[in-house]
Amino acid sequence: MSAPTVSLTALASAVLQPGFVGTTPPPWVRRWVGDGLGAVVLFARNVVDPEQVAALTAALRAERPDVLVAIDEEAGDVTRFESARGSSRPGNLALGAVDDPALTEAVARDLGGELAAAGINLNYAPDADVNSDPENPVIGVRAFGADPALVARHTAAWVRGLQSTGVAACAKHFPGHGDTRVDSHHDLPAIHGDRARLESTELLPFRAAVTAGVQAIMTGHLLVPALDPDFPATLSHRILGRVLRDDLGFTGVVVTDAVEMRAVTGRYGLTGAVVRALAAGADAICVGGEHADEATARLLRDAIVAAVVAGDLPEERLADAARRVGQLAAWTAEERAGRSGWTPATVDGSPVGLVAARRALRVTVDGDPGLLPLAGPVHVVEFEPPRNIAIGAETPWGLGAPLTDLVPDTTTVRYAESDPHADPTVGAAGRRLVLVVRDLHRHGWMRTAVERALAARPDAVVVELGVPDLVVGRVHVATHGATRVATGAAAELLVGRT
Repeated sequence: MSAPTVSLTALASAVLQPGFVGTTPPPWVRRWVGDGLGAVVLFARNVVDPEQVAALTAALRAERPDVLVAIDEEAGDVTRFESARGSSRPGNLALGAVDDPALTEAVARDLGGELAAAGINLNYAPDADVNSDPENPVIGVRAFGADPALVARHTAAWVRGLQSTGVAACAKHFPGHGDTRVDSHHDLPAIHGDRARLESTELLPFRAAVTAGVQAIMTGHLLVPALDPDFPATLSHRILGRVLRDDLGFTGVVVTDAVEMRAVTGRYGLTGAVVRALAAGADAICVGGEHADEATARLLRDAIVAAVVAGDLPEERLADAARRVGQLAAWTAEERAGRSGWTPATVDGSPVGLVAARRALRVTVDGDPGLLPLAGPVHVVEFEPPRNIAIGAETPWGLGAPLTDLVPDTTTVRYAESDPHADPTVGAAGRRLVLVVRDLHRHGWMRTAVERALAARPDAVVVELGVPDLVVGRVHVATHGATRVATGAAAELLVGRT
């Protein structure tokens, strides 16, 4: 046993990817970057607009040019870069509904160019989960779909498009978070099924991502008994070493999902989860969604050093992890060298994003085709489900606003589960009624309210902004996501502007 050295402390810093609070880097972050911190992670709280983010990343690179700057920007419903207004690009489910890999690649390239122009070089996307269970509370529209082959081809296309701009992709949540009804933010999900089932379903998109050259893969805090009955994937050498490295042949950076999530900290504590993840084969520790301060970063760095000193974490394993992080930083620098500048999306959004959102719309009309387009004043009722914690609370959604832009006298009301006796038809006298839902199939209270409204107003239009597993009403429109561009495209369609 030996005392910690400066080099050991530097190795521990190199594998951390913390977040911070503020729209400029605080002094502790700048100091840590200068001392060798491997990466920082940006969240919605760090983003005002592309110009501000570019200034932020430039300040970080003034401390050290090769620092990784990461963001969790899936586009679609999960957006950090456009959190204040909603994404100008549709998410995975919409792209899967179109099923044109060239379009998926173009959307990802468009996003990557904008991220690169703002100085971001690592994106925690795409979501490569297969949404096998329609009751899944946290994946849903974030997945390309429920068909493994479809998810695989679009995961590969998304990786190719993003990485063509020099921004590293990070496929998640390995080995697959789709077949669960538990949100790992809150507890530990279990993914059941034998190895053959996993190979044909959950693992197929990750194999496609590896073949496409994905630079990073994010672990899921998931118990997968067929692969390891004892430890969740993030903390499992069997899963990260034997399956991901040996079987899939992945040689890039393994990043943990946010390490403060209850699925792992509830059992192992924050520092315990970090040390176990590194020992299992993770190379980078994502932290800071909740603990975005220097004290937490120091706590984790010191815990890593202490684990090496105590013999619980081999120094060779830590050095290998730091080496991989350095290789990823070098890859981004090399890929972006000599690239021309990128023109960010306009204030109205991404042109290719709008094309994709329009192509993703699916309309079902049962009976009178004259029910569309809508004519005259419109009353919109938006049903708000419990929040998906992966989607920022600050991100706006809904159809009322874009419809109001097109039909200024539109009225809008929003109901939640706490309003069980509200009458959705109130306020709709003399107006066409539009019922806006998200994952109608998952929420009994929402179904009851919609059925009551349709009984009174059979000419009402139902617009599904989530997974369209339940089609109801004489007119049904599925957007496959609640993004700004998706609802804008739906509003155009409803009033006949497309």
